[in-house]
Amino acid sequence: MAQDTFFEKRRSINCRGNLLFLDEPIVMGILNVTPDSFFDGGKYNSTAKALQRAEKILNEGGRILDVGGYSSRPGADIISEQDEIKRIIPVIKEITKLFPQAIISVDTFRSNVATKAIEVGASIVNDISGGDGDKKMFDTISSMQVPFIMMHMQGVPQSMQTNPKYNDVVLDILKYFSKKINELGELGVNDIIIDPGFGFGKTIEHNYEILDRFNEFNFLNLPTLAGLSRKSMIYKKLGINSEESLPETIRLNKIALQRGANILRVHDVKEAVEITELYKDD
Repeated sequence: MAQDTFFEKRRSINCRGNLLFLDEPIVMGILNVTPDSFFDGGKYNSTAKALQRAEKILNEGGRILDVGGYSSRPGADIISEQDEIKRIIPVIKEITKLFPQAIISVDTFRSNVATKAIEVGASIVNDISGGDGDKKMFDTISSMQVPFIMMHMQGVPQSMQTNPKYNDVVLDILKYFSKKINELGELGVNDIIIDPGFGFGKTIEHNYEILDRFNEFNFLNLPTLAGLSRKSMIYKKLGINSEESLPETIRLNKIALQRGANILRVHDVKEAVEITELYKDD
């Protein structure tokens, strides 16, 4: 199993008293309760369908359920905070009742949404804006004492793919994370997971450079997350569509694992779990 071992990363996160160990890579299953997400929009936008999806993720070996109610695809519509809350809170409540041991992440950049989700059972906040979308988010994470998945995004979803530019895409992202990690540390937040944000304000070339140099994020000594699943960096490059992109998603996930990724965020949980099992034996 080829990986960088010079830097000793944190190997566990505290999910409200439930330690999640990351000595070996784990899978986060995507549960979008939205009508317009790029791959699965509309599939799970009722509580009953969302619960079926949650059960499938858990049965297939997913360790984290990532529940989102706001589509972040390029050009996605802006929805109100109230609408986002209406979409996700009933789902998180029911998942917590039916699967009390499930670790639930709430995919939101709004501090009030995060607070309400944590109050009903979520134990991780996954913020695509890295705290930039709501200046109260860092204080919320600190006061609620939950792990924070901090993603990098240049711009906002509505315009992020309009000519993104970097001096050095990986070094620029590392500088961004270093500043944010210091800010969180001053607030007493230590359970941080790094996500470089494939497809969020990056060209196809940027995305593949990030993947090629993914091991450089180990310099931060924090767990890392790779969110490559069925993204346009795959299907646009190959001239196919997202429905046809699973084989290449699996291949890129393996590359991310080889470069130190601790968490794979995916639509196809069974296949991702299988690749982590093969990777452990490689």
